[in-house]
Amino acid sequence: MESLEKQLICPICLEIFTKPVVILPCQHNLCRKCANDVFQASNPYLTTRSGSTVSSGGRFRCPSCRHEVVLDRHGVYGLQRNLLVENIIDMYNQGSASRPAPERQLEPRCETHEEEKINIYCVSCRVPTCSLCKVFGPHRDCMVAPLEAVCTQQKAELTDCISSLVGTNERTQAIISQLEDTCRTIDESGRRQKSQVCEACDQLFARLEERKAALTLRISCEQEEKLLYVRSLSSKYREHLESTASLLESSLRALDTKEMALFLLTATPLLQKMVEGSVTSHLDQVAPGYENMDHLTGSFEPQRRALMGVDFIKLDEDDDDEDDDEEEEEVAEEQSAASSDDLSQSASLFVSCSVFRCSAISHAPPETFRGPAHHDIIDERPCPPLVLTGPRLPLAPPPRRSQRTDRNTSSRSAG
Repeated sequence: MESLEKQLICPICLEIFTKPVVILPCQHNLCRKCANDVFQASNPYLTTRSGSTVSSGGRFRCPSCRHEVVLDRHGVYGLQRNLLVENIIDMYNQGSASRPAPERQLEPRCETHEEEKINIYCVSCRVPTCSLCKVFGPHRDCMVAPLEAVCTQQKAELTDCISSLVGTNERTQAIISQLEDTCRTIDESGRRQKSQVCEACDQLFARLEERKAALTLRISCEQEEKLLYVRSLSSKYREHLESTASLLESSLRALDTKEMALFLLTATPLLQKMVEGSVTSHLDQVAPGYENMDHLTGSFEPQRRALMGVDFIKLDEDDDDEDDDEEEEEVAEEQSAASSDDLSQSASLFVSCSVFRCSAISHAPPETFRGPAHHDIIDERPCPPLVLTGPRLPLAPPPRRSQRTDRNTSSRSAG
């Protein structure tokens, strides 16, 4: 019992622990009152205006091992209670209280021989008995031992079991603390990995936005170029229509002229102008399929499959495979960066060429737009497609002049 009492002595008050008993992170035990006293002594400035101690936050050192104990906002009331030690203290106190004074203690009697005191211990049956039971009773063939020797032995065994149980409790508390640290580590690791995955996905989203902007820019450039070209043709046809309408009005007025000489003077030029106005061969025509932009359709199925295959790295692969994967990723990043640079340069060149071509169309003389004759076969060559994977961006084909237009021009110049 003396060794048990030593295990239950508080290192501060040097008395048996007073409940509640708290356990420190270093696995030593203290009375909560003693722990609060140590905390106040270590933090003398944590007081309120009224003089009461602030129990939240702060730190102090364990009086047994000098390990620093950091308290949370609950202070010493945030420390865990050691319920096992408290139960042992209760058992110890009950045992001490149940032991009456030697002069008042009533010695137990044998159940078989009520007048005989229990003075021996049957080792075979593991029960206390009297001498008559050993001589004449049921324990005559059993091994017996003195009560004092057996009592001393069993008290020593019980003390060892209590000490072992206290040690087991301390180890259990240490395992609990270790598991709590493991939970915190898992939580931090999970948050870190989530942050890395979110950052990588954000980078992929940004790269996709860049590619989308570049591809839509190329489509917009070709769309604007074709619109400018078609609108310029429309304006020229409108001008031709206005000139022929004016010619018709002049012809109608000439028909109303009653003077034959005056009519003949104006009829010949009008006839020549009407013949020339009925011919629209000098105006270009849009080739069939020129309005179609299906050649700018992108194939995104490989990229979609690649995104669906995004997964975590397998840790059971060999180091050589990991090195090869890293090299492939570096090469892919370099190729992607080079492709982005080429695309930016190509887009700038395409915009510059488009602006130059549109400016040339809007300021060119009428002879520039002379095309094939009205009855000739229209040039059915489609507009060269824009290759989405390369930096080369071809422009729309210029209108082709026919041999008949050249012959008409030479005949008019000769006339």
